[in-house]
Parts: sequence; C-alpha cells; structure tokens
Amino acid sequence: MDIELTHKPSYTHVRAALDSGESILAEPGAMVSHSPTIEIETTTSRDGLLSSAKSMLGGESLLANEFTARGGPGTVTLAPPTPGDVHHHELTGETLYAVDGAFLAADPDIDIDSEFGGIKSMLAGASITPLALKGTGNVLIEAFGGLETVELDAGESYTIDNDHVVAWDESVSFDAHRVGGLKSTLLSGEGLVMDFTGPGTVWYQTRGLDSFTSAIADALPGTGDNDGDASGLDDFI
Repeated sequence: MDIELTHKPSYTHVRAALDSGESILAEPGAMVSHSPTIEIETTTSRDGLLSSAKSMLGGESLLANEFTARGGPGTVTLAPPTPGDVHHHELTGETLYAVDGAFLAADPDIDIDSEFGGIKSMLAGASITPLALKGTGNVLIEAFGGLETVELDAGESYTIDNDHVVAWDESVSFDAHRVGGLKSTLLSGEGLVMDFTGPGTVWYQTRGLDSFTSAIADALPGTGDNDGDASGLDDFI
C-alpha cells in the first residue's frame, strides 16, 4: 500500500494506492473517490474497532468501510469531514493512542480498541477514553486545523487543552484534570486539559471543534433572542 497526502495542511486529501488483494479500512463517510477495481464492504464483524462495544465509548462508529482492490491494483481517496490535516503513522508492533473521533483509516490488520484513561482522569471528570491503535501497518488520524508535533524528553511535561489533543505515543504517560476551580474555569474559558509526560511524541490540532461550533452557534441569527423572532434582525432596526 502506498499512501500519499495532498492539499496539506488545510484540506488534506488521502490517496491510497492498493495492490491487488490489498485493503484499507476507513470511517463511514471518509471516501471521496475510487477506481473501478475497488470493492466496498461495510462491516461490523471485524475485531477491535468494529466488534468491541468499548469502541463506542471512544467516539467511533461500530461500522466501517473496507476498500479492497480486486483483479488488479486500485486507488481510493479519503478525506476527513472537517477542514484540516491528516497524519500518516506507520506502526511497527507498537501502540498509538488517539482521542475521540480522530481515527480516519488504517490497515485492516491494525487492532483498534478503547481504553479508559485511568482512575485519576475519571475522578477529574474528564472521562477520557482514548482509542488504542495496535499492531503493524498504516494508520491515518485526522485533525481540525493544522497539526503540531511536541517531542518530549524523559520526564518532560506539556499541557494541552482537551479539545486540541489528537494523538500520542504509548511511551507518553498522561492525566486529565480541570483548570483550577469552578470560578477560574468559567472566567478563563478553559475546561479540561491533559498533562503529558515523556519520553515520546504528542500531536495536537491548532483548532478546537467544540470552540469553533460554539462560536458559530453564537453568531447565528436569532441566538439569544427571547422574543421568538428567528431573524435576529430586530435589534438593528
């Protein structure tokens, strides 16, 4: 399988060139196009992501589309649902952790499961349930906005807003907590953060989807009106 990323970093487009008999597994709705030799099967029977009820806790669908080249090589193109970048990661018998909804595609042999973030995270109210992508093969994770990479030395720590975290190496330990008390959380506009400690690599996105959707909602006509006028124009007349 040959993976090519085009239109980086704002509108990254994935081109997966498959040899005859090769497959790639992708989240529902990710397909953009494919060649005539590609067969598509929607499945719920595969191990890991598709057969584990725990994966639903990680924000992923129990359904996935498997694209297979039959009778010759073929090409599949994929894209995330939001504007942003894609990270291509080649696993070699290791584990990559990704947050809710970050999974875009992977080799079918990659085991995908959900793991709870630990007692401290649960007590902090974070309820972090990362996806564990395990095995050997290609993994594609998506981001809203650009992707930044943080390289951590052993014992070095870094804090990232929960809405911006995308993925991290298995060698990196993490915990999640709220920013200060209730007052500071409300006044700062921040909520949950994740503390990462190296050695290893952490990836985060430059835009937060929750913050973006909140900003759009606040800007919509009629937002905040109490008089039933859906147009929101009465304030300017």
